Amino acid sequence: MNNTTTLPVIPGVVQCLLRGIAMLPHPQLRRFVIWPLLINLLLYGLGLWLSLHYFAEVMDRLIPAWLEWLRWLLWPLFAMLFFGFAFFTFTLVANLIGSPFYGHLAEAAAKLAGISAEDSQKTKPAALKQIGISIASELRRLRFSAGWGLALLLIMLIPGVNMLAPPLALAFFAWSLAIEYSGYALEARDATFDEQLALLKKRRIEWLSFGGLVLAGLTIPVFSVIVPPAAVVAATLLIGKNESV
Repeated sequence: MNNTTTLPVIPGVVQCLLRGIAMLPHPQLRRFVIWPLLINLLLYGLGLWLSLHYFAEVMDRLIPAWLEWLRWLLWPLFAMLFFGFAFFTFTLVANLIGSPFYGHLAEAAAKLAGISAEDSQKTKPAALKQIGISIASELRRLRFSAGWGLALLLIMLIPGVNMLAPPLALAFFAWSLAIEYSGYALEARDATFDEQLALLKKRRIEWLSFGGLVLAGLTIPVFSVIVPPAAVVAATLLIGKNESV
């Protein structure tokens, strides 16, 4: 595999994401998509309502009085940060609930695209055991994201220093989403969490671009509902594309 990362990788990421969206209605994938879509619709609706309900109060707390003269500049930055945190949190919860479906979705997408190889002869664990494995893997990713997310939250609470929070948050969200959605396909290849991180770091720009585009999609009302399953398929395609290079 060629591990060099160059700027032209971004069109390849976009291509995988668009193909991931287009593949969702396929009969071989549809059954692993419907339930996550319903879960996402419910949770994102709740997330949007809570975000709008508490938005003004949170903005007043984040912007200290001595920076009031910069409110016109800080307000859109912290607004983006607030909604990013809200949708990121609800995405992680939705992924935890939908993880058993997403694992199967990644495997089905790989087979459909003709890029599943080494796992085709493996003996699959029983259904209940597979659900437990999927949820345990998801909790491992959540623990990683929660650790860095807590550090970022502390930065947000420090007046003045919290001006650094928006760009740091965007990078954090993008990287966490890349880890999240690539994990399903990589687990099918028996990659440990540390091995998954190592693989993503070798193509950091590519996966940060992937996570950033997924994050942008999650902020679009209605469209955000299909983003998680599409991202699972797209990450599977991107991994397969990299393996063929």
